[in-house]
Amino acid sequence: MKPPKHGTLYIVSTPIGNLEDITLRAIRTLKEVDFIAVEDTRHSQKLLNYYNISKPLISYWSEKEKIRSEQIIEKLKAGLSGALISDAGTPGISDPGAVLIKMAIEEGLSITPIPGASGAITALSVSGLPTDEFVFIGFLPQKPASRQKKLKELILESKTMIFYEAPHRILETLADILEAFGDRQVVIAKELTKLYEEVMRGTLSELLKNLKNKKIAGEFIIILRGKDKPDVLNISIDEAIQEIKLLMKKGLGRKEAVRRIAEDYGLSKKELYDKSIE
Repeated sequence: MKPPKHGTLYIVSTPIGNLEDITLRAIRTLKEVDFIAVEDTRHSQKLLNYYNISKPLISYWSEKEKIRSEQIIEKLKAGLSGALISDAGTPGISDPGAVLIKMAIEEGLSITPIPGASGAITALSVSGLPTDEFVFIGFLPQKPASRQKKLKELILESKTMIFYEAPHRILETLADILEAFGDRQVVIAKELTKLYEEVMRGTLSELLKNLKNKKIAGEFIIILRGKDKPDVLNISIDEAIQEIKLLMKKGLGRKEAVRRIAEDYGLSKKELYDKSIE
């Protein structure tokens, strides 16, 4: 008797708010698979009911993600096909799902992406900030000290940065970003594609003040302008030393600060280090 052909795991992107923001292919896939792995059954059921989709659901919420992933892998090995969805957007992107995807890859199972909505790209597309290069950070650490340390590592980043943040931490996080980066341009989006969608543009200090006077609700996406770089060919040693001093003031050690500036501007690490001590 031949072993059953392994099933396929479909990574299906779902709406980030408006239930109509889903592809025809995603709907068809959800109707055709044998089961659907969901982050939260109550949340996903609203979407499935909207499109008259009735399938066995497997919840893989964070505390059960590893155990549930193992169960899902066994189903796929038995020849069943499954769809992986999160509460909103693309599974595994600041959402559960990465554990299952990694397991499926290690087991040599077939994985097919069904692309769709992404909160980060949706916010970036209307930000008005540079989009040719950007870096996705996602959620910063919850503990203030760890969050501030992470921000210090990013202060020389010249690409547009994308952060996610929960409503109960948004004011504290924005204050930390302002402290680390100075008062630069930022775009803050919340409730994207929903009834109370809002996109705010301005400086960090302006939007922080604005949010303090508003009712805080919904998930937030922060789009931060990267650091303006001087022309690499024209930067002087004195300007580079000032950059090093700025990094050291933010808490980086001298060697690490010198290494970063030397790599960014193509300068000699030894010369910069020696000059920084003088």
